[in-house]
Amino acid sequence: MEDRRTDIPAEGCYEPGMNKKLIVAIGALAAALTSTVGAGPSLAGDGALLPVGAVAPDLEGKDPKGAPVKLSAQHGHFAVVYFYPKDETVGCTKEACAFRDSYDKFVKAGITIFAVSHDDEASHRGFREHHKLPFPMVADTTGATQRAYGVGAAMPGLSMAARVTFLVGPDGKIARVWPKVDPLVNATEVLDAVKTAPQRPPT
Repeated sequence: MEDRRTDIPAEGCYEPGMNKKLIVAIGALAAALTSTVGAGPSLAGDGALLPVGAVAPDLEGKDPKGAPVKLSAQHGHFAVVYFYPKDETVGCTKEACAFRDSYDKFVKAGITIFAVSHDDEASHRGFREHHKLPFPMVADTTGATQRAYGVGAAMPGLSMAARVTFLVGPDGKIARVWPKVDPLVNATEVLDAVKTAPQRPPT
């Protein structure tokens, strides 16, 4: 029977047997992304990030079974919308695995996670299967969702979103924004923020 382990820590998402050329290429891309993403999404000149208090634009992702999951259907509960540059790159894999490793805590808190990138559905399926990612993933191939949230490009001239995370409150509005994300700790930051946020939408 196939090994279905999901307990591999985020730091260990890359196996020693991976093709060396692929690892070098991915590492170079990750280094380039790190040098630009850390400076904030405004590098691409795509406008300001959606601010706290703004209504979160609706979006739709696919869960592990391929069923559609809408952000608007999460009303009354918190949701996470996190943008990342590219499937299977080093930083993006660490971030996805960190959310995966904390997934039970998010479920217990009633929080739905949406991972958004320009990658298509086929890429997302491969990324999900490789790392056993349990949350909905959004194939924003046109960049419409990225633009709706005011997220800039990871690098000028490339169709890759910057690494930005939004916490959407039970009222459907932006409750918190992380414009500069550390892939390894962002999941914990989000959980900590929920603990101190209002738990019910206003009536």
